[in-house]
Amino acid sequence: MSKNIQTNKLFVASCMALLVTSLSFGIRAGVLSQQGVDFNLSPAQLGTIAATAFWGFPLAMLVGGTIVDIIGMKRLLVLAFIFHLAGIVLTIYATGYWSLFLSTLLVGIANGTVEASCNPLVTALYPNDKTTKLNHFHLWFPGGIVIGTLIVFLFNKIGLSTQIQVGMMLIPTILYGYSFSKLDFPETERVSSGVSSSEMYKSLLNPLFIFMIICMFGTAITELFTGQWIDVLLKNVSDNAILLLTIETGIMVIGRGFAGPVVHKFSPQGVLLISAILSALGLYILGHTAGNMLFVGAIIFGLGVCYFWPTMLGFVSENLPKTGAVGINLMGGAGMFAVSVYMIFMSDFYDKLVNAKIPANTAADQLAVVTNEAKKLAGPEVINATLLIPVVLVVAFAGLNMYMKNKKAAA
Repeated sequence: MSKNIQTNKLFVASCMALLVTSLSFGIRAGVLSQQGVDFNLSPAQLGTIAATAFWGFPLAMLVGGTIVDIIGMKRLLVLAFIFHLAGIVLTIYATGYWSLFLSTLLVGIANGTVEASCNPLVTALYPNDKTTKLNHFHLWFPGGIVIGTLIVFLFNKIGLSTQIQVGMMLIPTILYGYSFSKLDFPETERVSSGVSSSEMYKSLLNPLFIFMIICMFGTAITELFTGQWIDVLLKNVSDNAILLLTIETGIMVIGRGFAGPVVHKFSPQGVLLISAILSALGLYILGHTAGNMLFVGAIIFGLGVCYFWPTMLGFVSENLPKTGAVGINLMGGAGMFAVSVYMIFMSDFYDKLVNAKIPANTAADQLAVVTNEAKKLAGPEVINATLLIPVVLVVAFAGLNMYMKNKKAAA
């Protein structure tokens, strides 16, 4: 590695860029309901807007993953900075559905471009400790959500507008853009190791990689759909629904900070199995209880989804290294694409559940009360439907553990 490569500074700047990504999730999850009121948007429209960030994300990761080896990680991060800046400013000055739609799309593209650049950057900076450092890097995703939801909670308490809340994202955006502009970057690991493009694309057909892509659909939906919609789904069940997200993501920050000893003790595939079990248990509690037990569910769920995303990427990078930056970015892109599709489907499902629970002959003066009660019942039903996904993942990751154990024994 060149003496001009300042590993620590690059890693810190990468974390700052991911912080902007996570703030966009945390703050948007917190202001989503208020934007619906401000612009008279239906739950289905809110779901579509939220899902737009997940459309832009996989698009950027797919494109970024295929060109990062060619144009370099630094140029991709310049593009991320431009998209972040444009998306945040447009959100601040949004006037309705379509401006929110476009601004969310731009932020989603920026978020995906950050991941397309920074995931291979971290593996290039730390080739002998990929899974641990990816967990350390990705702790800034839940960390930023904690910061974002606290900003929403506190700013709402003192009566500051959603525009000011969104504007807070400009601070780390400018900081990471400036930091990266001053630093030299290494080559991606695939380029530096001499793996050809044809070898890389051939390795994407490995059955193990295809299996991990399918599992990524489930891990991403379990983590990100629940996090992005928890305020909408449970706000009529709990007076502090947004704090459930804060607790869940706070647990994730702590867990990812201690990823090193956990991953080394249980192996990446072992961590994924434990994560699926805890995620299923946490979702069950969130969907079947009320009051203080919701906070217990949030803690267990946070422990469950804590290691999903970075450990999935780390597993692929360690066990299928020839897939390179394209492999890592296909994993992330697949996860975000699955979330976007699932979010649209479930927002429509939520609307139908709510409408089905409102009697046709409800008096106009009782409509608000009846609707709130319908939402109180519908939210947990959506969570219970999502519970099936981590249950399936438990079976899948149990099989993965057996496969890796037999592979190691045969080696």
